[in-house]
Amino acid sequence: MGLTISVIGAGGKMGTRVTNNLVKHEKYNVLFSEKSEQGIKSIEERGYQVTATEDAVKRADVVIMAVPDTLIGKISEQIVPQLSNGAILLTLDPAAAYANQLALREDCTFVVAHPCHPSVFAENLTPEEHEDVFGGVAATQDIVAALHAGEEDKYSVAEQVAIDMYAPVGECHKITVEQMAILEPTAAEVVTGSAAVILREAYDEAVKKGVPESAARAFILGHIQICLSVVFKSSNPFSDACQIAIDYGLEEIYQPDWKKVFDQKSLDEVIDRMLEK
Repeated sequence: MGLTISVIGAGGKMGTRVTNNLVKHEKYNVLFSEKSEQGIKSIEERGYQVTATEDAVKRADVVIMAVPDTLIGKISEQIVPQLSNGAILLTLDPAAAYANQLALREDCTFVVAHPCHPSVFAENLTPEEHEDVFGGVAATQDIVAALHAGEEDKYSVAEQVAIDMYAPVGECHKITVEQMAILEPTAAEVVTGSAAVILREAYDEAVKKGVPESAARAFILGHIQICLSVVFKSSNPFSDACQIAIDYGLEEIYQPDWKKVFDQKSLDEVIDRMLEK
């Protein structure tokens, strides 16, 4: 065996996703750590043994925290003192690191890695790729990773682990924790997520107004694709009449100063809410 990787929260959704990929590699000795009864049952049903967290952390070259953002601060305070000298702690979201809630040690390295998820413009050639909208199973996705604290050569090790656990991966983009926080939550969740909710509400409203549901679904989903294609790929310009309608929508639906969500104050506020500070 090469690296020993301990996954904290190995029985949860993300823990299951990453361990399913990591165990495919003989170069990794994967240890499963889990506290919840449901998570332990899930691990055992998959044919793996649960290792006590303290033992798993002490034995690990890399510890992956597959736990909710709100628990990262508390759990990191418990496990970071138990890390072996030179170990790597890999977290899956930037919020706790950005908010300085992640416990640190000078002799260890701390990396954050997050999936981009398969692109809406991805060339999916198989049904499995088409169905894998989250990534990590069949569809290729890019990922982002950031060195939060520690050694550059250790970052390279963590980056490869991240590529393997989120596989299949096209490219790993190295950015900073601050840049990752701008992408998520702000760009990906505050903006894109809320826009997606509005799109669904527009679909529901059309149906309430009497449009047959099948027609509304086909029409709106098709127009989502063509609008994204025009904006992101410049495939065709919007027609003059369409641009007038878009300008009307921007005036009536969105606040003129909506880009303030990218300001430092807003970013800090939303992350504080996410971490329940």
